[in-house]
Amino acid sequence: MVDFDFTEEQLMIKEAARDFAENELAGGAAERDEKEQFPFEQVKKMAELGFMGMMVPQEHGGAGLDTVSYVLALEEISKADASAGVIMSVNNSLVCWGLEKFGSPAQKDKYLKPLASGKQLGAFLLSEPEAGSDAVNQRTTAARDGEFYVLNGTKNFITNGANADVLLVMATTDRTKGPRGVSAFIVEKKFPGVSVSKKEHKLGIRSSDTAQITFQDCRVPKENLIKEEGFGFKFAMMTLDGGRIGIASQAIGIARASLDASLKYVKERKAFEKFLHEFQAIQFKLADMHTNIEAAHLLTLNAALKKDKGERFTKEAAMAKLFASRVAVDSALEAIQIHGGYGYLKDFPVERYLRDAKITEIYEGTSEIQRIVIAREVLELK
Repeated sequence: MVDFDFTEEQLMIKEAARDFAENELAGGAAERDEKEQFPFEQVKKMAELGFMGMMVPQEHGGAGLDTVSYVLALEEISKADASAGVIMSVNNSLVCWGLEKFGSPAQKDKYLKPLASGKQLGAFLLSEPEAGSDAVNQRTTAARDGEFYVLNGTKNFITNGANADVLLVMATTDRTKGPRGVSAFIVEKKFPGVSVSKKEHKLGIRSSDTAQITFQDCRVPKENLIKEEGFGFKFAMMTLDGGRIGIASQAIGIARASLDASLKYVKERKAFEKFLHEFQAIQFKLADMHTNIEAAHLLTLNAALKKDKGERFTKEAAMAKLFASRVAVDSALEAIQIHGGYGYLKDFPVERYLRDAKITEIYEGTSEIQRIVIAREVLELK
């Protein structure tokens, strides 16, 4: 049995995240969602609290905390505003972790420090029009030209894409080598040849920006290659393992918000001269929601603990994301059902929770991809 007794520091981090979420995020979440407004001021305050580089050592600009603390904090942030949650998740899990783990000393000094401290924002560029779940099929190319690589191509569905300062880009350097022909690069948004070609308008997480980014003869210094040529696919897959812990945490936050809204509503609303919480049918819905959320929480903590111990956590992260994302969608659906007609109105937050929840089953690997990952691990297929 895994021991999840939290340390005093972990509980302090959770409480700090909860206070920030309730006082700084929750009140404006609906308006930001409606206006598709990026939470610039809130992200700045998250950075000041150390939430944008939580697992990065302090010498590299981060907070030097563990993954369990990250999970606890991200749940609280996402409970108030799932858009802020995914901004935080991408910068921590996909950008900072990859650079901290695989970046050169010079890359860490130049890029990781400002990203981990929140002075800059990062984005992770893997998906393309024909390379989403099929991550090997990278049409973006990087051709060596003396002291530079020249990048050409288009990346789709990039979280933080419009507002990021630093981009981690997967591109093909040798198409004949398949996955071993994909490389990873650090690209500054201000480099000539980088452009935001489209900002997406989405069903949910609307105040986080999602963009299409185009590279046209973008010259990237060779020292911005991460590790070596051909390392990009492995880099992406290992980074996504950690990212899935972040998305599972986001999903749990949305599910908890759905449950809390339901609990509040059933204690206030009456039908047939009885409060809703007095009906057994409602009690069963709440019991199932609570049980599933706690199960998802434990799966996610288990993956986080394995990561903190330096153990392989690919299967555990995939399991956590698969289950937690389903729980988020189911919890939001049940919350709407409990609210009845009111749940379908924008006057109540549960319709936003459902719109926000759905994407957790899609990005950083669809639920179908998670099942493939889990099955391969269970069958020991490498």
